[in-house]
Amino acid sequence: MKARYKIIISLVLLGGACAAAYQPAADYWKKRNRPIWKEVETKRGTIIAVVNSTGTVKPVLSVRIGSFVSGPIKDLFVDFNQEVEKDEVLATIDPRIYEASVARDRAFLATSEAEVDRAKAQLQQAANNETRALSLQEENEDFISDQELDQLKFNRIALEATLEVAKASIDQAKANLDNSLANLGYTEIRSPVSGTIIDRKIDPGQTLAAQFQTPELFVVAPDMREKMHIYASVDEADIGLIRSAQEAGRPAHFTVDAYRDDLFEGQIEEIRFSSTELQNVVTYPVIVAAPNPDLKLLPGMTASISFRVDESEDVVRIPNAALRFYPDVKHVREEDRKLLEGKDWERESDEDDETAMSAVEKAEARKRRNRRHVWVVEGEFLRAIEVETGLSDSKYSELVSGDLTEGQKLVTGIETK
Repeated sequence: MKARYKIIISLVLLGGACAAAYQPAADYWKKRNRPIWKEVETKRGTIIAVVNSTGTVKPVLSVRIGSFVSGPIKDLFVDFNQEVEKDEVLATIDPRIYEASVARDRAFLATSEAEVDRAKAQLQQAANNETRALSLQEENEDFISDQELDQLKFNRIALEATLEVAKASIDQAKANLDNSLANLGYTEIRSPVSGTIIDRKIDPGQTLAAQFQTPELFVVAPDMREKMHIYASVDEADIGLIRSAQEAGRPAHFTVDAYRDDLFEGQIEEIRFSSTELQNVVTYPVIVAAPNPDLKLLPGMTASISFRVDESEDVVRIPNAALRFYPDVKHVREEDRKLLEGKDWERESDEDDETAMSAVEKAEARKRRNRRHVWVVEGEFLRAIEVETGLSDSKYSELVSGDLTEGQKLVTGIETK
C-alpha cells in the first residue's frame, strides 16, 4: 500500500509540475513564433507624379541640300560637323557645259538684237518707199498705179511684223540666257542657312544625275547650340496629363546614355495630333525643347524622359510598400478579418475587369482604386486603417483622407528569421 501511495503522490507532484510549467512554456513558444513586422513611418514631404517615356534627340530643323543640275563634283569645301554660314559655298559642280550654254545663249541674244536692227532698217526703207509713191501719185495719178501702191503698203506691214518677231526673239534669247545663267549658278552648292553639317553624302569626283530625282548632298542643322528637340511617344492614357503639365509650364527631365551623370531639363513645346497605332496601342508625338550650349545632345541620341505632370507639397506620404501589403487572416484582429474573408482585398490588389463595364461603372471603379487599407500593429494583431490616396511616385503615395498621422508606423511585411 505504501508503494502505491508513493506512486500516486509522485504522479500528482509530476502533474502539478507540468501544469505549473505549461503556461510559461506556452507563452515562450507563442512569443518565439510571433511574427516580427517590417514597419515604415509615414512622413511629410513632396510627391511629384511623373509620366515616363523614351524619345529621340533631333535638331529643331534639318535642311537637306540637293543639286538642281547634273555633273561631276569638282570641289568640296566642307566636311562633317563643320559650321557654315548662310550662302557659303559648300561644293561646286563642273561648270563647263553650263558655261558653254551661257556663251551660246549670249551669242543668240546678240544675233537677235542684230536681227532687230536689220528689221528696223528694212521697215524704214519700206516706209520711205511708200511715202515717195504717195507723193508721186498726188502729183500725177498716172505715175504710180494702185497695184504698185498696194505692194509697197503690204511690204511695209510685213516688215513691221518681222520687226515684232525679231523683238520677240530678243525676249526669248534673254530668257534662255537667264536660264543658262541660273543653271551655271546652281553649279555652286550654297548653304541656305547658317548651321552645322550633320551629314555629307558626296565625295569629290562623284557624278550627280539630277534628271529624275534631286540628289541629296548635305544635311545642315541650324541653331543646334540654342535648342534641340526630343521626340517622345506618349500613350493615349497619359496624354491628358501631359497636356495639363504643358499648360502649367512644368518641366520635363531626361537623361542620355552618353552622359549618365547629367540631368537635362526641357519644356513641353508641342503635342501633335498625328497619332500612331501599333498593336492596338495608340501613342501621340510629344516634342520637348531643350537648350544645348555644350553640344552634348547630338542627333539620334536616345533620351529617357520623365514628364512632371503634377506635384503635391507638404503632404503625409504613405509608403507604397504599405499599400501593397496584405497580411494573413490569422495575424489580423477579429474586427478586420472580414476585409480579407470578404475578398475586399482582392478588389484592392487586382484591377477590375473593365471589359464588360459601362462607362459609369468604369468611372466608379477607377475612383474606388484610390481607397485602400494599410495595417498597423495593435497588440498581438494587426489593425486595418482605410485611406484614400492621391498622387503617387515610385516610393510614396499622397494621403488624401484617413486616420493616419505623421510618424505613424505602417506594416510592410514580415522579417525573415
